[in-house]
Amino acid sequence: MNACIILIGCFDTKGEAFSYLRSRILAQGERILTINTGVMGTTTAFPVDFESDEVARHADESIDELRREADRGRAIDVMGKGAAAIVKKLADAGKIKAIIGMGGGGGTFITLSAMQAVPFGIPKLCLTTFAAKDLSRHMGSKDITLMASVVDVAGLNSILSLLLDQAAAAICAMANVIPAQERTSAGRIAISMFGNTTACVDQCTELLRQRGYEVFAFHANGVGGKTMEALVLDSCFDAVLDITTTELADDLCGGVCSAGPDRLLAAGKMGIPQVVVPGCLDMVNFAHPDTVPAHFSNRMLYSWAPDVTLMRTNEAENEQLGKQLAQKLNQSRGPVTVVLPLKGISQVDSEGNVFYQPQTNSVLFKSIKNSVADSVTVSESDAHINDKSFSALLVQCLLAMLQQDESTTTEPIGIINN
Repeated sequence: MNACIILIGCFDTKGEAFSYLRSRILAQGERILTINTGVMGTTTAFPVDFESDEVARHADESIDELRREADRGRAIDVMGKGAAAIVKKLADAGKIKAIIGMGGGGGTFITLSAMQAVPFGIPKLCLTTFAAKDLSRHMGSKDITLMASVVDVAGLNSILSLLLDQAAAAICAMANVIPAQERTSAGRIAISMFGNTTACVDQCTELLRQRGYEVFAFHANGVGGKTMEALVLDSCFDAVLDITTTELADDLCGGVCSAGPDRLLAAGKMGIPQVVVPGCLDMVNFAHPDTVPAHFSNRMLYSWAPDVTLMRTNEAENEQLGKQLAQKLNQSRGPVTVVLPLKGISQVDSEGNVFYQPQTNSVLFKSIKNSVADSVTVSESDAHINDKSFSALLVQCLLAMLQQDESTTTEPIGIINN
């Protein structure tokens, strides 16, 4: 079967609207696969390829049991998981050209859950009554387009029909976009950055571009780290230069830039080369000063901006962070090099600056070195993270890993002093 546009939603309560949307997509000459996530029934207005009982089974649940329980919240969660499982199978088989759904609160949650299983670049559109709400947790890092339904999706009328016409035109147009001719490059590199590591990232980017690589920078503000990890899992990159791992500190201490427990795992799962720096692990990020938790009130704080308050990590936290970073990297299936800048790990952690604490950093570095597996190479550089010599070393390490024959087994070389 050729790739199709997936039409997903609760056909039991919104069958009329979905029937109209389906007809407008078919009028554009597209093929459609339909997935019914409605718990209470279905529609006779059009053929359904995956009925709700099959959706529930893909979440290891029974649709009859969901009906008996009459627990709306649980039903929405189950149908979201089941729909995602079906969509993943279709995506893995190359059968998805685009995906579109619509609904209110429940329908939107299920649709966005299913769209998490669709790789980057495949169009995803959700017509929703919740378009003006904060749906960031439900959208995750996926390239989903939200479209406001203006009126509730509760039966056809002149407003909803017009928007469905536009939604059909939009998803069909997106599904048939022919990408501009791709620029040839030596490879695609993901880099993590922060204001405190911008100089390092800029220097590495320039050096990599000179070698013909395409570079993609991600702001390590939580969302940026999650997005980078998700795109790595979507096979978007050939390697990762993870200069700014600060999100680990926020996850440990409850800062506002946590990327969650899966940060620093994707490259290892994919087996691609990664060069990792403990960049900005000297800090935890909070918002305005009055948002800093009371139990941190006696800690060293610095106002980076009116709405950004940085807290200096202490020795105990650095001991933990070193272990966490190492434990994550120890799971890697691909080559890993950790590079330690001995003269400071952020802009404000430099001699004469507010967070400059060599002894605290030494605890971090020792913890990393004592915790990494033999498969992880550790390099020490007598430089600051934003020094040009450090950037050059990072690029040198990454290029060596990229250029290494995949069939060659490299023995760990331990600690390197530069």
